[in-house]
Amino acid sequence: MSDPVVASLLDTDSYKFSMQQAIHQHYPDVEVVFSFICRSPVDLTHLAGAVREQVTALGDLRLTADERRWLGEVGILRPDYLDWLERLRLDPSRVQVRVSGGQLCIDVRGIWAEVTLFEIYILTIVNELYARQRPVEKTLAQARVRLTDKLNWLEAEGLKTPPLSVVDFGTRRRLSGAWQQELLQTFHARLPEVLQGTSNVMLARTLALPVRGTMGHEWIQAHQGLTQELGSSQRRALQLWLEEYPHQPGVALTDTIGMTAFLRDFDVSLAGRYKGMRHDSGDPLTWGERALRHYEELGVAVQDKTLMFSDNLDFGKAVQIHRHFAGRIATSFGIGTWLTNDAGGAPLNAVVKLLFCNGRPVAKISDEPGKTLSPDPKHLARVRKAYSCVS
Repeated sequence: MSDPVVASLLDTDSYKFSMQQAIHQHYPDVEVVFSFICRSPVDLTHLAGAVREQVTALGDLRLTADERRWLGEVGILRPDYLDWLERLRLDPSRVQVRVSGGQLCIDVRGIWAEVTLFEIYILTIVNELYARQRPVEKTLAQARVRLTDKLNWLEAEGLKTPPLSVVDFGTRRRLSGAWQQELLQTFHARLPEVLQGTSNVMLARTLALPVRGTMGHEWIQAHQGLTQELGSSQRRALQLWLEEYPHQPGVALTDTIGMTAFLRDFDVSLAGRYKGMRHDSGDPLTWGERALRHYEELGVAVQDKTLMFSDNLDFGKAVQIHRHFAGRIATSFGIGTWLTNDAGGAPLNAVVKLLFCNGRPVAKISDEPGKTLSPDPKHLARVRKAYSCVS
């Protein structure tokens, strides 16, 4: 096998651990199915064998004593969960890698708490193996030039009052782990006031950067299979998160069932306690104006709230949004592909999404039609009806 893509259990997004803790606490026996979905028109079938080898290697990962100690010091995760995580052994047999219909197919089946970590590891593996097909030194040289150009541009823009806040969200889309670490070191050295952290737990620890992240679509989607009334599933997910993290609730993700349905659920009790909202589809300026208007209509003051944007951002888009809302509400920008995989060529657009929970289909209804998905059109129709979905 070539060098392992993932060599530490911590080489993942922090929201995987915060979600896993909540899953382990509240839903220890729930079974789920995840699937890999590539939206890019590329043939990945030749990577199947290498992906299978890399997934097998994940079974050797262990949480070390030093890693456990550091996670405990971060202050979000509980000792009982960390004890369980220390004992956890990923089971590669839960992951099926195959070629079907001319496509690379990857499915994950098992107990939710035990398999949820596979999401980011699989995406990281596929993206890095795909990137390794290109000449490494030439690709890195292009990436360095592009990063330097971006940092020069940001410096020239003088974005200091209020400061632009950028978080690295690029683990799942990166060229390589080595490049992600190098770019974070370079970025932090040049513009420490702009780089406000990374979602990658391992690199946050290695580079002494703030670790950022809260929840993903998976948490809200799963509740469609966990609640008696479909129309109350999103609200239940948002409430339960506050029960798990009463002092560090973070930002709420708005586009699992569309912004309109989200705002109906996001009443004053939730809006007052969550730090803010996260945008991941649809026009960002329109979304932000709706969010501000919602706070205003609820009578919730926005001086301590944040709008986080994370949908296919580059620095140009982030600066435009930042300036639009400057002086009105704090903003933050989670940048992924165009931070960790900008080296010329076309990066993959791939995801691993939850499809079934406890044998029941789940759906994601995005504010961007191309991101809406469900394994069952009838279930998708039921969700739309339950939430009167109009984004």
